[in-house]
Amino acid sequence: MKNTVKDIDSYIALQPENIRESLEELRQIIKSVAPDAEEVISYAMPAFKYHGMLVGFAAAKNHYGFYPWNGHTTEQFKDDLKGYTGTKGAIHFPIDKPIPTALVKKIVKARMKENFEKDKAKK
Repeated sequence: MKNTVKDIDSYIALQPENIRESLEELRQIIKSVAPDAEEVISYAMPAFKYHGMLVGFAAAKNHYGFYPWNGHTTEQFKDDLKGYTGTKGAIHFPIDKPIPTALVKKIVKARMKENFEKDKAKK
């Protein structure tokens, strides 16, 4: 994907038609939990900022990548993430399965709390 994408709408519009709806669903799930988060493009992917980088997401060939912008969230939620693949800093949701709404909300809430506490401690 070219780094010319300026916003989340543009990113989603450039994706294959069969996955646009799920990407928009993932976006809306995040926004439902973090309505005050700022939508941005970071590392050429959709992301949200709330007292720092919150979460991001991206389309891949066989999955949606969900990025909590740190290396410890996947460990923190390892029991909830059984059955999903990923890396230390990414969670892979299969394209052919529904997005796990409750899990995404749980992770976003935890990241919001973490970012808020870090920001508060700085001040």
